[in-house]
Amino acid sequence: MGKLVNGKWVVADVATSSKSGAYERIPRSFREFIHYDHPIFKPESERYHLYISYACPWAQRTLIFRKLKDLEKHITMSIVSPDMLDEGWEFDPCYPGSTEDHLYGVDRLREIYLMADPIITTSVTVPVLWDKKTQTIVNNESSEIIRMFNSSFNELTGNDLNFYPKELEDQIDRLNELIYESVNNGVYRTGFAKTQKVYDKAAKDLFSTLDKLDDMLEQNKYLLGDTITEVDLRLIPTLLRFDLVYYTHFKCNLKRIKDYKNLFRYVSDLFELDAIKNTTNFEHIKRHYYYSHDRINPYRIIPIGPDSIL
Repeated sequence: MGKLVNGKWVVADVATSSKSGAYERIPRSFREFIHYDHPIFKPESERYHLYISYACPWAQRTLIFRKLKDLEKHITMSIVSPDMLDEGWEFDPCYPGSTEDHLYGVDRLREIYLMADPIITTSVTVPVLWDKKTQTIVNNESSEIIRMFNSSFNELTGNDLNFYPKELEDQIDRLNELIYESVNNGVYRTGFAKTQKVYDKAAKDLFSTLDKLDDMLEQNKYLLGDTITEVDLRLIPTLLRFDLVYYTHFKCNLKRIKDYKNLFRYVSDLFELDAIKNTTNFEHIKRHYYYSHDRINPYRIIPIGPDSIL
């Protein structure tokens, strides 16, 4: 694993930590927004390309929205290999489920970043939303990419499904913030903790929030009622990986999702949606986490089970 420093690749641990030993996620580098009012990045069919990993929960969010919003024929896609080693994310069309870089034929995702900015200092992450016209990265922050997919291309697709409705925006934002900090990022805060104190705090926050979400689902089919919203689609990729990898690999082992009556029902229901089932690759998920994180799993032993969360 590594990162770009002034345009040069440096092999280093991408799990950055504070002085206290707490995991700190590096802010994303590209934050433009596709919109008809934008001076450069306007909604157009086949103009944009998505770089993703099936293993990455942040990338799966964008895949789910791409499918739910009928964007698959409008936004093309390339898929990196699940193995993220010293060279970072790589393209390997020989690995089942992965592809070549369909645009430029490069071997490594960092080459895409360097096309956008030859002297950039950044971690090289997925997802990446690329503009073929200007040959640069529009955005590499998943929460912003899914907002674009939710609304920016509606005139193009005729798909008016709205997972961020005006009347629920405040509730969605508040719940997103809680879930991001303690669950989506919380599993990484737990797994990459470097001291017992930091681990204990992250694990406590994680399971406290999971308990709260399970209680919310006692009365509701989804987190904010009977309709799927953005908050459900941001949470589900983490839950799908929980029993499979986070429970063991990241020491998030107080409970499994299967041990929560309502959360497990919720995951099972959501997984029946084609947009979620068909964007979930359990083999890539297991391979990436157990094989790539040699600080946690130095011998890269991939456990025999489970095969899926369900």
